[in-house]
Amino acid sequence: MTGTDLPGAERNGVVQPDATSQEIYDGGMVVRREVLGAAHVDRANANKDEFTDDFQDMITRIAWGGIWTRPGLTRQMRSAVTITAMVAHGHWEELAMHIRAAITNGLSRDDIKEILLQTAIYCGVPSANTAFKTAQQVFKEMDSATMDAPAPPN
Repeated sequence: MTGTDLPGAERNGVVQPDATSQEIYDGGMVVRREVLGAAHVDRANANKDEFTDDFQDMITRIAWGGIWTRPGLTRQMRSAVTITAMVAHGHWEELAMHIRAAITNGLSRDDIKEILLQTAIYCGVPSANTAFKTAQQVFKEMDSATMDAPAPPN
């Protein structure tokens, strides 16, 4: 079941008054896979253990099921806000992940550049400097992966 299958989903995403925890988790997992990619989510799940299992469950249900399924903002806007938050708090690994997600969500490299320029003013130039370096590295990795990919058959 996805967020749009539930009554009132247009207002609250998958978090409905009668939604089960499993429905919220499942809806969050759908969005998490769409935004971050199945490979990333599969790695995160493969690496969880008794210590991290509750954390992985929480972020799937609350962040992805509770927030990312809400229709109030586009995924592009959610990515812009998330990138800004990562810069503001200096979460560089998460920033790299969310830059990739922003591309998946339809933001262009120019959009991301403009977001990072905005962060220079409101989060500080040193943070934006690191963010630009992080984005450069992500784009380099993405370009390299594209160049290394086998050509599609004719």
